[in-house]
Amino acid sequence: MKNIRLALRSLVVCGLALTLASVAQAQTQGAAKVVQIKGSARYAIGGGSWEPLKQGMTVKPGTVIQTGVENGSYVDLVLTESENAPVPAAFIGAPKSGGAGAGSGKGGGYKPTAEQNVIRLYANTLLGVDKLSSVQTGAELVTDTQLDLKAGKIFGSVKKMSAASKYEVKLPNGVAGIRGTTFEISTSGVLTVLDGQVVLAITGKDGTVTTKVISAGQSFDPGVDIISTIPQSEIVRMETTANGTQVTVTDGGAAVQVTPDTTVQFVSPTSGRTGPN
Repeated sequence: MKNIRLALRSLVVCGLALTLASVAQAQTQGAAKVVQIKGSARYAIGGGSWEPLKQGMTVKPGTVIQTGVENGSYVDLVLTESENAPVPAAFIGAPKSGGAGAGSGKGGGYKPTAEQNVIRLYANTLLGVDKLSSVQTGAELVTDTQLDLKAGKIFGSVKKMSAASKYEVKLPNGVAGIRGTTFEISTSGVLTVLDGQVVLAITGKDGTVTTKVISAGQSFDPGVDIISTIPQSEIVRMETTANGTQVTVTDGGAAVQVTPDTTVQFVSPTSGRTGPN
């Protein structure tokens, strides 16, 4: 009997080890493909030095991207579930190299497919790519996307995800949970949702955490604590951005100046903390 118990225990341990190994093999680190740049942009990995960001580059978790202050500047990223995953959509008239003016020519838009998660960093924006991972459980694909918006504003188009998946945008004073949504959000927590739904948790000056559910066609401004309906002009503008057409957006609110070259703001790939180089 004792030998039978030992044998059964050995089988259980081996089965558990095989299961863990299978899960580990199924887990994949994703990346962000730089599909379009207009104006200046740069990136830093961990506490490293700033380097010019170029169209066609692959950005991995632990990287911070910073766009220039020039009006109309932006960077478009497609988030992929694997570092080596191809970007199926094609460039539409976009130049082959990045740098000032890349993608700004006539017809130079990027056309994402419905199955891609796209992020646009507007001018004067600092964004940390904290985590991009996925696990194929067999029944479904579970993804984990964590972005850290330190300054400025981003536009996002996120495909539908499995119930176990997570997509979060961290703010200086809160966090936004995204699910199959087209949205814009700034560091102040001003949020506009074109479709889908976003759950936003914001910490006020008194330390109180307020949670809001912003649905399709709504906008929320934590400064006045009001959920309002999106004007038709904003709907058209966001739809245009979602389709990859060139648009010029003037960021509202107080601008945060781009960090001088002598200081590098970075995101730790483990703790998510920021600090000077």
